[in-house]
Amino acid sequence: MKTIRFFLALWAAKIIKLLLRLLRRPGTYFSGKVAIKICPDFLGRIGRPETIIGVTGTNGKTTVCNMITDLLEAGGMDVLSNRLGSNINAGVATALADGATITGRCRKNIGVLEIDERSARLIYPYIKPDYLVITNLFRDSMRRNAHSEYIASILTEYIPKTSKLILNADDLISSAVAPENERVYFGMERLESETEAPENIVRDIGVCPDCGRTLKYDFRRYHHIGKVSCECGFASKKPDYLALSADFDKMRLTVSEKGEEREYTLISDTVFNIYNELAAITLLRELGKTPEEVEAALGKIEVVKSRFWEEEKCGKTVTMLMSKGLNAVACSRSFDYIRREPGKKIVALMYDDIFDEKETSENIAWIYDVDYEFLSTDDIAQVIPCGVRALDGKLRLLIAGVPEEKISPVSCEAEVADAIRYAEADRIFLLYDVYRHNIAVKVRAEVMKKIEEASSC
Repeated sequence: MKTIRFFLALWAAKIIKLLLRLLRRPGTYFSGKVAIKICPDFLGRIGRPETIIGVTGTNGKTTVCNMITDLLEAGGMDVLSNRLGSNINAGVATALADGATITGRCRKNIGVLEIDERSARLIYPYIKPDYLVITNLFRDSMRRNAHSEYIASILTEYIPKTSKLILNADDLISSAVAPENERVYFGMERLESETEAPENIVRDIGVCPDCGRTLKYDFRRYHHIGKVSCECGFASKKPDYLALSADFDKMRLTVSEKGEEREYTLISDTVFNIYNELAAITLLRELGKTPEEVEAALGKIEVVKSRFWEEEKCGKTVTMLMSKGLNAVACSRSFDYIRREPGKKIVALMYDDIFDEKETSENIAWIYDVDYEFLSTDDIAQVIPCGVRALDGKLRLLIAGVPEEKISPVSCEAEVADAIRYAEADRIFLLYDVYRHNIAVKVRAEVMKKIEEASSC
């Protein structure tokens, strides 16, 4: 039932969103925050799409959310999404208000919503996804998300019993969430290009949750992701959708779908993005899309450029790679990707948390969970830690075995382009926190300019 308070909240949200657009501000959060302030149960009263797809998890949820939205839109569907905005309750409220008529009726039949894990108690009582993708669960910011098992317990408590879960079979933590819900699993066989997994510092689960014995990994891809078994009979879940192989030359992905092999366009050569693509494929197939429809849509999309961007300029390749600050696993995955790439490389680290910069927590323990050792290789010519934690980054690099002459700390992003020793490498990687994308774009422009100035191309 819609009340006067609800209508006031809805109209206020629409007016605020219009004003923000006129001011050329993104307006992805504030209008929803005002709506909930006026009408606390706004999410329960606003019109919602007939089908709702939720995406949550520690890493990859924005990429997967955008990928699913792109695939549905490539198939001709009009999708409601918070792809450009906040994933907490205010961001979801903004997206729903924006997609509603002035009477509160939703104008779209399908919605794809990125949902923050910790916001479960504020969102799921009102928004009950028909399908919920959980990408993975790792330890995250120590001052916000504590430990992955803590987040798993929150999700298990608040996920609606009616939601069908799309889960990563290779992740022992997220695959065990909400055990009473209907579920479908995706996973990945060991790829030909993969060697024995390195000993990452972080492994969030090491003992059997049933009997307490040490888990035996048949193959560990990274951290706690892989195939495990235990003497008591506990084992990794069997995937319904299993990536059998990835051809990086032809960019093709072969997937066994409940025993039947299908081939799809591979949109990224990074292992973590193969998982993201596999999650999206699984969701679309469970929605009833045919393999042909999914493949046709995959040919029209790419990984969102706010997460990954690459361009060649005058013989040098510049890569922007989002690397979530205060998240040891996300940074380690980026470092591992870089070390496996060919050529002489320079790496700039711009992942200081923007809020930590304003009101520092003095907590730097997370950087000792990051595998900085992956940057201690001969083909990495220079590493540039940046920001208020630049010297902490330098110390961690020294502990990891990176020679001091390779380390060039700078106090802010504006100094990165000048600090790069361009002649020493043919590849430059700019790693940045999720809230520093706009700053990273400015750094990229300066780097590209300096490359062009130093060359005759």
